[in-house]
Amino acid sequence: MTPDTSRDEDRYRKQGFGNEMGMVGRIGLLIIDFVNGFADPEAFGGGNIPQAIDRTRILLAHARRLGWKVAHTRIVFADDGSDANIFSLKVPTMLGLTETSPASAIVPELAPVQGEYVVRKTSPSAFAGTPLAAWLVSHGIQTLVVAGCVTSGCVRASVLDAMQNGFRPIIISDCVGDRAIGPHEANLFDMAQKCGDVINLDTLLSRLPNA
Repeated sequence: MTPDTSRDEDRYRKQGFGNEMGMVGRIGLLIIDFVNGFADPEAFGGGNIPQAIDRTRILLAHARRLGWKVAHTRIVFADDGSDANIFSLKVPTMLGLTETSPASAIVPELAPVQGEYVVRKTSPSAFAGTPLAAWLVSHGIQTLVVAGCVTSGCVRASVLDAMQNGFRPIIISDCVGDRAIGPHEANLFDMAQKCGDVINLDTLLSRLPNA
C-alpha cells in the first residue's frame, strides 16, 4: 500500500519547500549511468530501470532534434583497481565496471552520437572530480534535464551537485529508475522539495516549443 503523503506535503509547503524553478536559458540533457550493468537485474539493475530506459529513448530523440547539448555518464574504474575509493569499498562489485567491461558500456538504444559528451566517473555524482560543470558552463547551459539511474544514488547525487553548481535540475520522473521502487519514490519526493523540479516526460514535452 502506498502511504498517504498529503500530510507530509502540507508540512513541506508550509515551511516553504517545493517551489517550482522552471526552465530558463539554454537546456542541456544529462543521462546518468544507463549502462548494461544497470539494465541487468542480475548485476546492478531491476525495479523500473528498463521502463525508464525506454522512456529516455523518446526524451533523447527530442533533445537531439532540438539541438540540446547532451552528456552521458559511465562508472569506469581502472583495470587494476588502483583508483578504488570509498564508493567501491561500500560496493566492491563496482570495481568490475572498467573501460572495456561490457557492463560499463552505455545501452545500445541510448548510445552517444558524435558531439555528445561521455563523462567517466568513480563516484555517484556526475560532477565530483569531473569536468562536467565546466563543460555545461562553456555551452551556456542553465537548465539541466536529468534522466538515468539509480534515482536514490547517482541521480540524486548528481541533481544535488547540479543545484549546488548553479544549474536548474529538471528530473524527469519516468526517465529515472531504481532497483527498488520505495527508494525511487522517496527520493523523487525529496528532490522535488529541495533541489529540483520533478515532472514527467509528457509534461516536459508540453512545455517545449516545437517538441
